[in-house]
Amino acid sequence: MPTESAPHRREIPDKLVIHALAGLPEISAGAPLAELLCEAVARSGMKFEAGDVLVVAQKVVSKAEGCLVELRSVEPTPFARSVAQTLKKDPQHVEVILRESKRIVRMDAGLIVVETRHGFVCANAGVDTSNVPAGWVSLLPRDPDASARRLQEEITRRSGAAIAVIVSDTFGRPWREGLTNVAIGVAGFEPAIDYRGQADGHGNLLAATVIAAADELAAAAELVMGKVSRRPAAIIRHFLWEPAPGKATDLIRTREKDLFR
Repeated sequence: MPTESAPHRREIPDKLVIHALAGLPEISAGAPLAELLCEAVARSGMKFEAGDVLVVAQKVVSKAEGCLVELRSVEPTPFARSVAQTLKKDPQHVEVILRESKRIVRMDAGLIVVETRHGFVCANAGVDTSNVPAGWVSLLPRDPDASARRLQEEITRRSGAAIAVIVSDTFGRPWREGLTNVAIGVAGFEPAIDYRGQADGHGNLLAATVIAAADELAAAAELVMGKVSRRPAAIIRHFLWEPAPGKATDLIRTREKDLFR
């Protein structure tokens, strides 16, 4: 995230258009995800265009990268068994959560809120049982920014169109009910829009306004992707961005600035 004021006034689009991508096959470890996404775009009657932002659900990225664990292969530690008993959760599932965590933030109401090894603070370290076979769990990609970068480079090479990529996942939010999608991986553009140093409509200089644009794009894309529609990707058009080596980890607030952990 930018650390200095950015007085340059950014152009804002009048509209965004979001196209869901259907027709991807079931993804397995080693699947050529970039190729499959290009084929899905072609089947939809579209083609990638310069300036597109491709949003891809974390789950298909994790599957393609082999980030799945069969629970019966996991031997829980005594601590994992104790936590599982307290929270009434499966001990093997808890063990996987703990392995994916750097630090436990809080445990309550059947949830384990942790800081993942990536630095994300989220429930259950992103370990998830949805859209995977029974008895298995999915993990977050080892390096979601690198995953986004590989997809961006490969799709740009195949299509000839300079695109940006977001890998999205669903997170809960303090103070608010409901879940929303956020960017856990970004490639091709800066994930934040920095308005600091610009004047608002009344001439007041903005001192702290930095918009998490990548998160907002991820959330918007989820409205057409859905959770049960088997549409794990979407193309956003007309968002104005400039090529930059941005990363989703730029959006992680440091512990020194975080009042709640």
